[in-house]
Amino acid sequence: MDISTLIIPAIDLKDGQCVRLRQGEMEGATVFSDDPTAMARHWLEQGARRLHLVDLNGAFAGKPKNEEAVRLIVEAVGSDIPVQLGGGIRDLETIERYLDLGISYVIIGTAAVKVPGFLHEACDAFPGHIMVGLDAKGGKVAVDGWSKLTGHDVADLAQRFEGYGVEAIIYTDIGRDGMMSGVNIEATVELAQPLQVPVIASGGITNLDDVRKLCAVRGEGITGAITGRAIYEGTLDFRAAQALADELTTIKV
Repeated sequence: MDISTLIIPAIDLKDGQCVRLRQGEMEGATVFSDDPTAMARHWLEQGARRLHLVDLNGAFAGKPKNEEAVRLIVEAVGSDIPVQLGGGIRDLETIERYLDLGISYVIIGTAAVKVPGFLHEACDAFPGHIMVGLDAKGGKVAVDGWSKLTGHDVADLAQRFEGYGVEAIIYTDIGRDGMMSGVNIEATVELAQPLQVPVIASGGITNLDDVRKLCAVRGEGITGAITGRAIYEGTLDFRAAQALADELTTIKV
């Protein structure tokens, strides 16, 4: 089997539409499509090997708000590629429901920070299906749809959550997200180096140069990157990005 760095298209859901935010600000949402299902099919046709969904309304409300859109997307891509989902996931029942829908990986963010015991329980109940999303600014973790900055150090939490049995850590640099200002490679590497679980980078990827920089540090444990605004606005050609990642990082296992 070949393994290479994954470039993962993001579909952020707000009021049933596919949008992108700048630094997590809901008021600044740009609508890219009113048909997220068609968008999911598009990325599948472009060669995506995984999709990243975020229920933005759910992230702020603390409970699922775009479940129907999620269901339709999963039905559209079927079993062709894994789908990972975050936003508003605060209890085991919600996780179970999403996994039953066909979601491959559930991402726990705010609840992991506020109620670490919940993350531990989720990892025990659904091994292999739980990722944790750590969104940080200046090394400190943010919660509640990035609206509140905590005093928690992102590196400390990552190492603690690794011990719980998470499948991967998705690291978002809030200061870069949606701004197309480049990936914070240094901070992502610093987070990944002490860990055994994979780290997926998110926030700031803009062009093929960013892909090259990410691929150069795959050996540090960074196995993929989530991209949103850049592939919707056209500064990054998704198919070319995945092809470049394959060229630079494919290994045989």
